[in-house]
Amino acid sequence: MTRAPTAGIVVAGHGSRDPDAVREFESLVELVRARAPGQIVTHGYLEFSSPTIAEAVTANLAAGARQVAVVPGVLLAARHAKNDMPAEMQGLARDHPDIDFHFGAPLNLHPQLLQLAQERIVAAEATSPCTMRRADTCLVLVGRGTSDPDANGEVAKLARMLEEGMGFGAAQVCYSGTARPLVADGLRAAARMGYARLIVLPFFLFDGVLVKRIYAAAADLRAREPDIEVLDAGYFGVHPHVADVMIERAREAVAGRAAMNCSLCKYRVQIVGFEQQVGEPQRAHHLDVRGLLARPGAADAAAAPAAFAPYEPHPIEAESFRIIAAGRDWSAFPAAQLTVLQRLVHTSGDFNAVDDIYFSAGAVESGIRALLRCKRVLTDVTMVQTGLKRALLEQLGIDTWCGVHDRETHLMSEALGITRSAAGVRRGWEKFGNDVVLAIGDAPTAIVEAVRLIREHGWRPQLVIGLPVGFVGTRESKDELRRCLQVPRVTNSGTRGGSPWAASVVNGLMIDALNQLAEYERR
Repeated sequence: MTRAPTAGIVVAGHGSRDPDAVREFESLVELVRARAPGQIVTHGYLEFSSPTIAEAVTANLAAGARQVAVVPGVLLAARHAKNDMPAEMQGLARDHPDIDFHFGAPLNLHPQLLQLAQERIVAAEATSPCTMRRADTCLVLVGRGTSDPDANGEVAKLARMLEEGMGFGAAQVCYSGTARPLVADGLRAAARMGYARLIVLPFFLFDGVLVKRIYAAAADLRAREPDIEVLDAGYFGVHPHVADVMIERAREAVAGRAAMNCSLCKYRVQIVGFEQQVGEPQRAHHLDVRGLLARPGAADAAAAPAAFAPYEPHPIEAESFRIIAAGRDWSAFPAAQLTVLQRLVHTSGDFNAVDDIYFSAGAVESGIRALLRCKRVLTDVTMVQTGLKRALLEQLGIDTWCGVHDRETHLMSEALGITRSAAGVRRGWEKFGNDVVLAIGDAPTAIVEAVRLIREHGWRPQLVIGLPVGFVGTRESKDELRRCLQVPRVTNSGTRGGSPWAASVVNGLMIDALNQLAEYERR
């Protein structure tokens, strides 16, 4: 008779700078261990706290486990459960090919967690000296908020289930970050609905910075609106229901029944507004802060920004720029423009390419500030997007977006009778507002649409780079951009240009931004 392999559970948490959150997470792990006798239970974190997930797996194996279920210690399947934690586990599986690894689903909207939410609400009601019908109460459910609309939708679904199941007059959903409405806005909206009582329920597992902010916002509302009773319900915390759901998720993983919320997952199917993220590779993005608070000087490091090193070009690239710097007289150009101009020479292979480049006053400085603050580059075509240096984007945390191939862009193009590049620019205006650097390297119609939105609709991108190449409408569109005084801009006056030129301008700005950060940290 073949013996079943020794089973282990690794509870994978996010990690927190708040010691209360870490303490509660570890208390929950102890409860899981007590309620799963015979299984090896360890825990690890994605960031800040220690041990890391890799260290938790190592401890599990050292205790004898040969079959490991990694269970996300998070409520909903968003980036952490869909990308970061699976990426960690894939690396561990490569390092330990003889171990049987399984990945579990997050807790999700399990019936036991709905019951726990019910308990927290009833306990909050019991703190009031007033007796009030639930029909006169508005439930304010506060989720974490993510960039994943499916996860945000699960919060709204929970609110609806509690509203109907418990008989509330209404439910208001808000989020502590990333998604809208934010907590303060959601509380204000709920206060205007005319209910005598609001119950604020944080949809969180543990205490921490965000939960404390939620309760502080509720206290502010209580002070501003003394005629409305505002009750604080508890977050989920350390509870047998939470521990039992985690154990159930581990068993489902081993049995091959781990079920994510995949039917509307933006990484698997095209979701309106998130089409570009289908098939996005699973990459951990917590490498710089993994186990941070366990390192020497952790308290200072947690409060400090990430360290930045100056840009280091490849030796051939460095030699090219030495030749470019010596190849002509650069003294007529402002020093702030030299990185961009010399990269344009490098891209075009032509020292004279920079003679008709136009920078509006302060354009370089505005572009650098925008890259560091807004962290988003909008492009007219994917060739510009592809030409951006990936390492610099990752170091600076900058996202890029190009909607030229999206279904909605095609629909808009056909419905409005404009080019797809112009429609992509219009969608970028609608999606991101002013907080973008706009880089146009292919389509004169994209410049025309951008200028129209700037002049007629008050769009104010932080910097517009307009360097398309061609003979049909190219020169005229650049002239229009040059005369568009409302925004900082970089363009030229001829027919030359192209996607590599626009990408080179952004790359030059990113290099200057990185070097400025490195210089600032050395001071």
